[in-house]
Parts: sequence; C-alpha cells; structure tokens
Amino acid sequence: MFKRRFSDCSVSERLLHTSFIITLGIGYLFALFLIFSTVSTEDGKPGLSVEDVIIKYHGNRSGTKLEAALTGIMKGRLTPQDHLVIVSWIHNGGKESGFNEKVAPILTKDCVKCHNPDGIMKQVDLVGYRNVMKYVKVDTGESIGALVKLSHIHLFGMSIIFYLLAKIFILTELSPLWKRTAIIIPFAAILMDIGSWWFTKYDYIFAYTVEIGGFMMALSFAFQAFLSLYQMWFMRAKTRS
Repeated sequence: MFKRRFSDCSVSERLLHTSFIITLGIGYLFALFLIFSTVSTEDGKPGLSVEDVIIKYHGNRSGTKLEAALTGIMKGRLTPQDHLVIVSWIHNGGKESGFNEKVAPILTKDCVKCHNPDGIMKQVDLVGYRNVMKYVKVDTGESIGALVKLSHIHLFGMSIIFYLLAKIFILTELSPLWKRTAIIIPFAAILMDIGSWWFTKYDYIFAYTVEIGGFMMALSFAFQAFLSLYQMWFMRAKTRS
C-alpha cells in the first residue's frame, strides 16, 4: 500500500505546510511569552517557578487575594507606604469606615484606572467597598468558574493545534513506533497539564505535573515542527517499492 510522504508533496503543498508551521510557531512563542509575563509574576520574583503555579491555582492561603496581587503581579504599582496602609486595613478587619477614609483614595489614584467596569481589567473591579471585599479573603487560587472557562478554551484550542500539526508530521519518514509515540505524547501532555490545574487547586503538589505537562507540550511541538520542516526541504526521498 502506497504511503504518502513529503517527497510526494508538490512545492505548493510544502509552502503551505511551511507557512502554517512557521505561523503556528510564532503563535506558540507568543503564548509562552504570555505565560511568562503573567503567571511568572505571581510570587513577586523574576522567572517562572513552581511557586508561581501554586499561587495561581492553589492560592496563597497565608494571605488574601488582594495581598497576593500587591506582592505579586501588581508589585511596584503602589508606594511602600500605600502598600502598608492597605495591608494594615485588611489585617484590622477590612472595615468600611477605614476603606472610605484610607484605602479608597489609594485605589482611585493607582488602581481604578484599569480596575473599573469599563477598564482593561474589568474582571477585577476595585470600585467601591463591596467589590474590593471580594478580594479581601483567603486566596484559594482560580475559582471553579474560571477553571471551567480556561479548561474548555485550552482543551479545544490545544487539541486543534496538535491535530493539525500531526496531520503534517505524519508525512515524515519515521518508524511507525516513533511516529505514533510522538503523535500521542502532546495529547497526553494536554490532559496532564490542564487536569493538574484542577488537582493543584486542592493539593499544591500537582503544580509539578502542571510544569511537566507544559514542558512535554513544548518539546513535542518543537520536535514535530522542526522534523517536519527538515524532512520537507532537506531530506532526500527514500526509494520505495
């Protein structure tokens, strides 16, 4: 039975495959940059670490969500004095009188520009005492609703990406065992990564499997993309009967 390979593809087909892989690769790099620019700031230290993943999905249960944001992703947006005022207000019970007198002016000056119903961070509305109090509680990480939303978006998106990439990769000259393994691994990694978000919410130890799953996805993407491009343009065709 004749099995189609890259050597059987026309130049137009190879250009189509190449353009798609390169564009997909650029998109993947932007996705990695987004992860590093958002998740890596959770613990207030440079670089993406397991601690960042723990805080994002399990939460910083030694403090509140507002405190976690002020020491993490929003660090540097407030002066040390203003930061101390807000933290002191939280630890003193988060009373409305103290909010109106001390905290509201700081938030209006430094935060509400983005964190308002019409701002770019409208999902975290910091206008008014009632809205702020939603974040003055123990940080337990992403909510169930947020995890459902993130999970269905990423399961659909990543599955489609690796399916389309595998449709190209399947044209490589590779032993059946290696090819089948390379095709299955990214889908297993997707389930490991996204499934571990949920497990991490209840036990921080699963943050390690989140990172392992993400690493396996990135490695699989690079392997399939680069091997496909190499064999598409530089590998001489094998003689087949």
